Amino acid sequence: MATQEYLHAKPQYEIVLDGRDITSSVNTRLMNLTLSESRGEEADKLDITLDDSDGRLPMPGKGSKIALKLGWAGHGLVDKGTYEVDEVEHQGAPDRIVVHARSAELKRQLRTRSEHSYHNSTLGQIVRSIAQRNGLQVRVDAQFENLRVDHIDQTHESDLNFCSRLARQYDAVCTVKKGKLAFIAIDSKITAAGQAVEAATLTRAEGDSHAYHTAARNDYSGVRAYWNDADRAEKRSATQGAEDNEKRLKDTYGSEAEAQAAAKAEMGRINRAKATMGLKLALARPDLMPQTPLKLQGFKAEIDDTPWLVVKIQHELGDGGFTSKLTLETRAK
Repeated sequence: MATQEYLHAKPQYEIVLDGRDITSSVNTRLMNLTLSESRGEEADKLDITLDDSDGRLPMPGKGSKIALKLGWAGHGLVDKGTYEVDEVEHQGAPDRIVVHARSAELKRQLRTRSEHSYHNSTLGQIVRSIAQRNGLQVRVDAQFENLRVDHIDQTHESDLNFCSRLARQYDAVCTVKKGKLAFIAIDSKITAAGQAVEAATLTRAEGDSHAYHTAARNDYSGVRAYWNDADRAEKRSATQGAEDNEKRLKDTYGSEAEAQAAAKAEMGRINRAKATMGLKLALARPDLMPQTPLKLQGFKAEIDDTPWLVVKIQHELGDGGFTSKLTLETRAK
């Protein structure tokens, strides 16, 4: 849906606290609502500031669950997930309550440090074992399912951090959505929650401001990763791309396949970072989410010709209206 269709609409939201719809109570007290969504490296966060100038507003308890929907009147509401309150502040004067919540999917057990070792396994088996001990369903993209992992240790590290480390090594996303641990490709056409990702087009007229950036200093042509060859008792290397201006990874991997995967992952990150873009929309697009492929129109030719991917998005409702701030990176064609 084009942003212009929201031009004469009013922002709309629904807030349910521990199963009770408190939207009508919040309407007269809401000072600011900010929702920050990321691709998987960080937990989605919700911050709500409420007017308590009359001193009659109860403070929500830590651990309370907030279900949020955002949208525009007449255009429906978008389910933005459930969040668990982990911090509450009371500030003044004037008095106000500030509630900080993070995605309720990130259970305490996922964030608790533990020790595990994996030998002669596959990436799919490792991710499934993480999901099983945390009581989660699992989804692993087919391209990662059978990749061999000779040995890897999880030492004094949370399951969430360990899975994110694996994801970085294989240029993937590890995240939890709707009770499912998902290990998916950066440019997956299916979200972690299992929904189809629909591409979107944004024009210059829809943006309030933008910042495009490109630089040559990290413009590597290739990547080299090292691995220990036990049979030959020597260190060997695997490469991705051209060798004339290559980046050399510091870590040494246990097998050629792991080194090749690490080099491929880093090459993907280098390519996506060749150009980045920040874009603020004066009229929020709550339907957009991380991993959304974007086409931009009406900017410089270099910007319009670049395929984009949403990395992070922040929706804010407050004195400045209902806006969205997008962080974009280059998407593989």
